Amino acid sequence: MRTSLGLFVALLLFNTFTYAQTGSKLITLEDIWKNGTFRMKGVAGFNAMKDGKVYTQIDQDGQHQYIRVYDLATGKQDRTLFDNAVHKFGGAELNIESYAFSDDEKKMLLITEGEHIYRHSELQRVFVFDIASGSIKLLDYDKVLHATFSPDGTKVAFVKHNNLYYKDLTKDVVVPVTGDGAKNRIINGNCDWVYEEEFSFTRAFDWSKDGRYLAYYRFDESLVPEYTMAKYTGLYPEQYTYKYPKAGERNSLVQIRIYDVQQKKSVTANVGKETDQYIPRIKWTDNATQLCIYRLNRHQNELELLLADAADGNTTVIYTDKNKSYVEIDDHVTFLPGGQSMIIASERNGYNHLYNCDWKTKKITDLTPGNFDVEGITGIDVARSLLYYTAAESSPLQRNLYVVDFAGKNKKNLTPETGTHSITPCEGNNYFLDKYSALNKVPVYMLRNAKGEVVRTLEDNKAFEAKLKEYAMGNVRLMTIRGTDENLNAWMITPPGFDSTKKYPVLMFQYSGPGSQQVADKFPLGNYFWHQMLAQKGYIIVCADGTGTGFRGEAFRKKTYLQLGRYESDDQIAVARNLANLSYVDKDRIGIWGWSYGGFMSATCIMKGNDVFKTAIAVAPVTNWRYYDNVYTERYMRTPQENPTGYDENAPEKMVDKLKGKFLLVHGTADDNVHFQNSAMFTTALIRANKQFDNEYYPDKAHGISGGNTSLHLYTKMTNFILGNL
Repeated sequence: MRTSLGLFVALLLFNTFTYAQTGSKLITLEDIWKNGTFRMKGVAGFNAMKDGKVYTQIDQDGQHQYIRVYDLATGKQDRTLFDNAVHKFGGAELNIESYAFSDDEKKMLLITEGEHIYRHSELQRVFVFDIASGSIKLLDYDKVLHATFSPDGTKVAFVKHNNLYYKDLTKDVVVPVTGDGAKNRIINGNCDWVYEEEFSFTRAFDWSKDGRYLAYYRFDESLVPEYTMAKYTGLYPEQYTYKYPKAGERNSLVQIRIYDVQQKKSVTANVGKETDQYIPRIKWTDNATQLCIYRLNRHQNELELLLADAADGNTTVIYTDKNKSYVEIDDHVTFLPGGQSMIIASERNGYNHLYNCDWKTKKITDLTPGNFDVEGITGIDVARSLLYYTAAESSPLQRNLYVVDFAGKNKKNLTPETGTHSITPCEGNNYFLDKYSALNKVPVYMLRNAKGEVVRTLEDNKAFEAKLKEYAMGNVRLMTIRGTDENLNAWMITPPGFDSTKKYPVLMFQYSGPGSQQVADKFPLGNYFWHQMLAQKGYIIVCADGTGTGFRGEAFRKKTYLQLGRYESDDQIAVARNLANLSYVDKDRIGIWGWSYGGFMSATCIMKGNDVFKTAIAVAPVTNWRYYDNVYTERYMRTPQENPTGYDENAPEKMVDKLKGKFLLVHGTADDNVHFQNSAMFTTALIRANKQFDNEYYPDKAHGISGGNTSLHLYTKMTNFILGNL
């Protein structure tokens, strides 16, 4: 059976489209991580103005900055809104990092001096700029979070020191909405760590449509266990402590409060008697007195949408979505005119689709039927009753932009080109920015109109494409290869001058996390130029998306439920064994590497698959899901108390006695996401089992392990390890 399967794979390989550059230059680590040799040009998303015809952007000329207006259709400059040489504060020029308009587009928030806290949240110094008068005023003397205009532009809400405030611009006074905020205890208007990381939002407040109400989160994290990590920059290491709920541990107690700006008082929304639950979103409806609150049980398999009355906080349930494993949280709920219907996303039919839900008549219409996954909504045109969305309809490997009406009729593909279309909508839905690429097509940025017609090409990356032709690049091809039970999507890079009569070592790369995707018809693929550099040194690089990855339907993705790591590693091991049957693969030199979830997987594979993998690299890996946060982990595993065997039978920490090959473990000591504790405990287990391995620890580096020469150092380490051990 092995021999015939190997032949099957080989036939697949040589019947796919191949492409290679014809140059002779070799890629260096400095090219990738120091010199920016392979930096492509991009186009910032258009900040379209309300008329949908013009957009704004920051233009930089040395230290001179402008915020200018341009015509969307032609790209011609219209006017200048801000000039930092003219519009100064206290005689000093501002260095603008970003900006935001008021709804009437008469004022702007100018954002400067951003300072990251965690992955998404950022402290900022904020100025209010009046466009007509040219006046600039400092919002607050301290740096703040989430500065946001009220709908009428007369107020700006923000968070400082865990409290929520707003500034009344007409009176030039700051009004406190809360006063009980305290570090590691109470947070108002901002997310706690786990909500920010796993529910992917940070601004935990929202103005009602008329600006009378300000709905906000209150997190009481007093009882959440603390995690402390050392930062080594000083003579005595600083001990940084924050709240981090690991699997099975307590969460913050979350309240949703609604502040009445006129009466200067808050009410607490009724989210039920259960406190051990999640509130992953709030969203105002078109009715300025109705707030939608998402309520999700701790098992994350039942989502309810509540409508809260802004005056008294009373709520009613208008929609429920249940799932045998878990419900995904997204931003797709959009309320339609009429006060009784909305666009929602659900996997109720086995694929992620968009529905028109009338909660009063209980009628739910599938707007995007078919055996494919919708990626997301890119725009909703209420006036024309049109829904714009991206989906993997033609293939799990591709993305296209579609439009359909609110009845699910008259669907049209607006981006017919094969490949991946990454869409940024413009205000008014008259135009879309389309970043288009394919496996061997460099990104091209096009402006399309609502009919899908290309209005103009903004950047074609022709210079970058020409540069690539100077290098000896390996052939890249998409393929399918057999996993444990079924065919998996994969890509392969073969060395320049590949000779099928010779034997080559193979390095496998993967991420493998639930719903993720590394194999797609786009450019560039993950870690592309480093992988090409290794191909130039004689390695075949292979990436396969195994069980649990995304855009192949719910059954394929959720098979890993309660057993994270089991089926994913089984597939990677099966892929390695099938590759070993190919005539041009050296079966004794197959390695695997990955980062984060991919590091968890590569660590698992070298132990479970110790007869096939010679080498593995694990960067920032989870080594036991007991150490990771509860929102992510319990979504897929439930708690350790409920599922102890699921946790322990699939933990690399528990498999160390099986290690035979060469193993490199890498971690940053200040990783607030996947704690360094994972690698420390893994190291302890390896030592206890008397297993030799290599490691590299990066002091004070977070999950991304970057900054300065760090990336160059890390990839030099990994390259040398591969050259020496594979």
